Amino acid sequence: MTRRMKGEPHPLEGAEPAAANGLLHRRMFLRGGALFTGATALGGLASIVPASAATLPEWRTTPGRPFIGYGYPSAFEEPVKRLVTARAADYPTPGTGSSRTPLHLLEGIITPSGLHFERSHSGVPDIDPTRHQLVIHGLVRQPLIFDLDALARYPTVSRIHFIECAGNSGGGWGLNPPAGAVATMHGLLSCSDWAGVPLSYLLDEAGIDPKAKWILAEGGDAAGMSRSVPLSKCLDDAMVALYQNGERIRPEQGYPMRLLLPGWEGNMNVKWLSRIKLTEGPTHTKDETSKYSELMPDGKAMQFTFPMEVKSTITRPCETLNMRGPGYYEITGFAWSGNGKIKRVDVSADGGKTWAEAALADPVVTKALTRFRLGWQWDGRESILQSRAVDDTGAVQPTRESLVAEKGVKNAYHYNGITSWEVRESGLVKNVWA
Repeated sequence: MTRRMKGEPHPLEGAEPAAANGLLHRRMFLRGGALFTGATALGGLASIVPASAATLPEWRTTPGRPFIGYGYPSAFEEPVKRLVTARAADYPTPGTGSSRTPLHLLEGIITPSGLHFERSHSGVPDIDPTRHQLVIHGLVRQPLIFDLDALARYPTVSRIHFIECAGNSGGGWGLNPPAGAVATMHGLLSCSDWAGVPLSYLLDEAGIDPKAKWILAEGGDAAGMSRSVPLSKCLDDAMVALYQNGERIRPEQGYPMRLLLPGWEGNMNVKWLSRIKLTEGPTHTKDETSKYSELMPDGKAMQFTFPMEVKSTITRPCETLNMRGPGYYEITGFAWSGNGKIKRVDVSADGGKTWAEAALADPVVTKALTRFRLGWQWDGRESILQSRAVDDTGAVQPTRESLVAEKGVKNAYHYNGITSWEVRESGLVKNVWA
């Protein structure tokens, strides 16, 4: 809580409006001491009442638990967990499907490893790391086999990047807006600090045949999930990731190793990586022909649309995180782009009629989630909240209307349209098309 000295003006007094819809200027979030929360933001200070021994809670009078070997969240945080989607009746195995990250319940930009979204095609394999190997072959000078001990001898890099499923936000193509929290629509998105060996090091070691222009990356799961990847991406910023947020990658994220292709659709970041074959062209595997192509209005399909385009969403307030009466609120959310850094995020409280520039919280990292924040003095009237991201290539997040006009409504992938949250006079927040 921030305490105001007697005679000091309230932080909201004289605040420069950024738009005619109650949004406050982003500079309030950039200058020192301007972030105000708790009772001060609501216009007063909570009373401080000395506590007697008789009123002390039990955790103040009883020793806590002893040390443990591996920490876990407080029992009171049990509701903060992934949203597990129901298995479709025609899925071949119980492990086929996904679970979604509760973005609206998180802060910062790093997703805890245990909350990173999951997408599997035949369950999560229980791989013995001492028996797992990565084979590199095909159009190379010498085929090579790497185990974990061999990879540990190569220089390791650490980078913060998001992974987003190509089907994330796919409900945006539907006729009706999905009901539920942010995870329902956008939860196939997470961001971690990944550490591992640049794939270019291993390919250089194997020796690349000049005829090679693509690779086939295959996972070690029961589905044998595989994707074709242009060799140019592999020689740019691709990584064989071994660690996530400082510890070994979790089994559902590809333990003991996965391919990381920063900014490109999640399915290409092959988990449980076991084989890389250098080829002259794409292999056209079952995983890139039966899925992950975009059906266009004229009946044709677009294939190999790899980067995830510029995008953002407000995570607070949102559906299930309702407003509690007129007053000051922080609008916050995530922006990201598979093509580079986020340059700017604009926020609207009137359905896109007027916009205000939000503050971007450090760090702003290429191909990573960026947190944005903006103050809002809600007057209690019905409003529609939106965010619109711009990346450093100049790409601007499109409206849903323009996206549907371009690609139709029979698509299932690469939806990056603007999200709209309707705030009703009662404070109820709902996902709407606007």
